[in-house]
Amino acid sequence: MPFADERFDAVVVDYRASWPDEFAALADQLRAVVGRLAPTIDHVGSTSVPGLAAKGCIDVQLRVASLDELVDPLTAAGYRLRPEVWNRVEVSTGVESRKLVFAPAVGARTCNVHVRLAGGANARYALLFRDYLRADEAARAGWGAFKQRLAASLPRLTDYGQIKAPATAVLMTGAERWAAQTGWSPS
Repeated sequence: MPFADERFDAVVVDYRASWPDEFAALADQLRAVVGRLAPTIDHVGSTSVPGLAAKGCIDVQLRVASLDELVDPLTAAGYRLRPEVWNRVEVSTGVESRKLVFAPAVGARTCNVHVRLAGGANARYALLFRDYLRADEAARAGWGAFKQRLAASLPRLTDYGQIKAPATAVLMTGAERWAAQTGWSPS
């Protein structure tokens, strides 16, 4: 659930060329906060895919050796730990993995900071989602159109998310097939 200062509606917009630079600025800020505790910072989610429509919320993935070490430095920097169960545990390709998700400080650029274990199934899943949609134009166009229609018909963020989650699993079936055919592996 969004915090009180965040949007409660799902608004999907056309891709914006500024998103990679906005991610880079967030990554620099996060590096200054977490240092070597998060050796890898990835731009993931829909805003990381050129040409893909998205909600405009930058998704950042911190790949770490230990999830809990980042709670104190991130909260001290104003990031807010999301309390929901689905922001603590996720299932990716049948594997349950822990994670933490942080919202930005009040008034900061909209983002979600996903903290996942390096080498975890959920970290791989986020990278595969991004790389598959970057590589497959038809899947990218179809996914973007689906999200825009979904947001237009279900504008409440919670409703949008409940429909999008199982649809993402269908999309990822194609992504797994693509990964096997191309020999893709996470960077």
